[in-house]
Amino acid sequence: MAKKDWAAFPHPDKAYDYAGDKLAKAWPKLHAGDQEPFPDEKHLAALLEANPKLGKDAGALAASLQDAWRAFHRGDFQQAYEQGLALKAVGASVAIKAAGIHATYLVDDEKTRVARYEELVRLADEAVAALPNEANSHYRRAFAMGRLSQAISITKALAQGLAGKVREALDRTLDLAPKHAEAQTALGLYHAEIVGKVGGMLAKLTYGANAGDAEKHLKQALKLTPDSPIAWIEFGNGLLLLHGDKREDEVAEAWDKAAKLKPRDAMEALDAAWAREQLE
Repeated sequence: MAKKDWAAFPHPDKAYDYAGDKLAKAWPKLHAGDQEPFPDEKHLAALLEANPKLGKDAGALAASLQDAWRAFHRGDFQQAYEQGLALKAVGASVAIKAAGIHATYLVDDEKTRVARYEELVRLADEAVAALPNEANSHYRRAFAMGRLSQAISITKALAQGLAGKVREALDRTLDLAPKHAEAQTALGLYHAEIVGKVGGMLAKLTYGANAGDAEKHLKQALKLTPDSPIAWIEFGNGLLLLHGDKREDEVAEAWDKAAKLKPRDAMEALDAAWAREQLE
């Protein structure tokens, strides 16, 4: 991935700076959606025991990984990506999330965005191979492939067989972490996007996708993380894909809730700003 400076996060706020012990205290709320384990020395030691090739000093890795997550939460996405990348599979989760969120909101060039997602898919594949028992190894793979699918068009993604890989990764994520709200949201969108593109009957027969499951998973994400802007945004997006203008009031209501939630970090600030733009 090119080393030139990335576009800066446009909404800096001191509230997103989780220096020192602030990170651990805020972690449960910051990561309610993705169920990322807090990267302390104990957790890193367990990862290294499962895969000794990833490193030897759990304490040093924990400190570096926490710094990468601090960079992510305050909006220093390039720093978070580069720090995560340097930690190999151990840092893949933060690297993929940072680069993916940045590409979604702050990269305007289509070719650059597609190339970014393709690189993140490769990074996620390596993480799955190295740490197959980590839920977010599989979720970040689904995330990267899902964003790539949206960038190249759902039609092309279906033709390339990406849909089945996304579904497989999300199912594995939820097997390992049933309360993974972001995976619930992604699985809901999986159903909604396919139904919206090919129609209800073909979606069900060919891909096992249907409108009922789409809404079920999207609502489960809201139940798990009612204070998450992205859960409300994607609930609205899902309704739009499934029903078009027929439920536009519910779509607007969902986006309005997302816009009014108080962001806890840079990602949520970008999510909420997107929602506000849609309502203008």
